[in-house]
Amino acid sequence: MFRNYRSGLTLTVVAVVQFMVSLDLSVVNVGLPQLATGLGFSATGVTWVIHAYALTFGGLLLLGGKAGDRYGRKRMLLAGLALFGLASLAGGFAQDPGHLVAARAAQGIGAAALAPAALALLATTFPGGRARVRAFGVWSAMNAAGGALGVLIGGVLTQYASWRWVMFVNVPMAAVAFALAWRGVAADLPAVRRGRPDVLGAVLATAGMTTLVFGVVRTDRHGWASPATVITLAIAVVLLAALVLVERTTRREPLVRLGLFANRSVSGANVFNLLVGAAMASAFYFLSLYLQRVLGIGPALTGVMFLPFALGVVAGSVLAVKLGYRFAPRNLLIGGALLTATGFAWFGLISADGAFATDVLGPSILASVGFGLCLGPLVATATTDVEPHETGTASGLLNSSRQLGASLGLAALGTAAQQHTGDTITPETLNAGYARGLTLCAVLLLAAVLVAVTVLRRTADQPAARAA
Repeated sequence: MFRNYRSGLTLTVVAVVQFMVSLDLSVVNVGLPQLATGLGFSATGVTWVIHAYALTFGGLLLLGGKAGDRYGRKRMLLAGLALFGLASLAGGFAQDPGHLVAARAAQGIGAAALAPAALALLATTFPGGRARVRAFGVWSAMNAAGGALGVLIGGVLTQYASWRWVMFVNVPMAAVAFALAWRGVAADLPAVRRGRPDVLGAVLATAGMTTLVFGVVRTDRHGWASPATVITLAIAVVLLAALVLVERTTRREPLVRLGLFANRSVSGANVFNLLVGAAMASAFYFLSLYLQRVLGIGPALTGVMFLPFALGVVAGSVLAVKLGYRFAPRNLLIGGALLTATGFAWFGLISADGAFATDVLGPSILASVGFGLCLGPLVATATTDVEPHETGTASGLLNSSRQLGASLGLAALGTAAQQHTGDTITPETLNAGYARGLTLCAVLLLAAVLVAVTVLRRTADQPAARAA
């Protein structure tokens, strides 16, 4: 009974943490136009409010997962929650663009410490069987609810309070999660005490990805063949190549053992996650701007219009639990990604004189249910056949691929949409750019389906009910 009580508390803590982290990825989206005006961001500069969080989060997740494996998951969870809450408070009081971008980067560092620790605690607390399916179903539902409801919450706060509350809202959640973790999660012994974590590798990963995104974002002013773009992207390639070299030769504990990628479940799930993360972050961004800048809808009502998407993701996550007893995760990933791709292709038909009922509602439901179907099976796949001492690393790798995919996708697809819009800004030209971006999101999902079909083994995972 005590074990079940502890397991339930751990699941509750992980659910709250995941809701908060997922919410923070989307809560700022609706408030971007008001935030840009309030602090004086440029049209392209405001995207760094998203990039600063996603890049530090994604770039340092592997270090966070490794630190959790070495120093204890509860300890890293508490440290990450404290930093996340303080950075959110600082961001709410930001007085210029630099302050807010710095606060968002600090949030990403905190999230990089707490997210892999929480996911590793979930994986080790529920190692298999029906309990694992239910636990990851709860995790995926909270992940989905946080991401989708973040848009609703952000819209209401922006319109009726201030854009600053999209930062302040994290503070009480971080405090509650900290209290629950302090009392509800049992102190854990480090899974392994080997060499020190590879900090240099984490720096190279973050610097390489930041430089890559910076080069892609600036293609709206400097063409792909311009010296500025070529040099920037070349520097990014050098930094990322140095990362691989360091990981192969370091005397410290590497961020990720390169042999881990020989596990097809791990490598396939992470490539799949990278593509899905790129598509989802970009789609949220385009839809939020379409509703506000093309259809002229206010922030609060825009947030309400994302509610069907939120409910659809939750419904898809619940459905994944039911289907998880009968079908292998690979099949759910393929089916869910196909549904989401269909929804995004439908989104690509938006028009400048459209309406929520005709242009947004239908594809929102289709895409969200498909996305919800993917979440739980994706996490289960990415931690399949991973040694206990590497669960934190595998969890960090999965979160990292999502965040890096989100930043790269937004940079590339946002630039493509802006180039398609052109220099003349009207509802019609904006609509054309957003439609192009949403169509490209569908292409990314089809690429994810191809990865699932070709990389993930057909018989690698059996339904949890059969494995119990």
